[in-house]
Amino acid sequence: MKVSVWDTYVKKADGKVMHFDILVPSSLNNEQSVFNFGNDYLKNKSLKTNQLTSNECHLCHVEQATEEMILSIEKKGYFIIEMENCG
Repeated sequence: MKVSVWDTYVKKADGKVMHFDILVPSSLNNEQSVFNFGNDYLKNKSLKTNQLTSNECHLCHVEQATEEMILSIEKKGYFIIEMENCG
């Protein structure tokens, strides 16, 4: 499965910038759906932030999914790779 990688940056309440990637099937072209997945992830992290937009989240590249990514996408519709300050 090919996945689109959406590079995402969100400023946290402590001023640090949270960096994570949202991976979705490459066939998903609806930007708002990707933003909704990002907001869902942030809710699960108990972080309050403004709605994600193309200013915080943008398509970076397409890559081949791993088995772990595929399982998450089949279950939730997306997979998150935590990069920086996601704790």
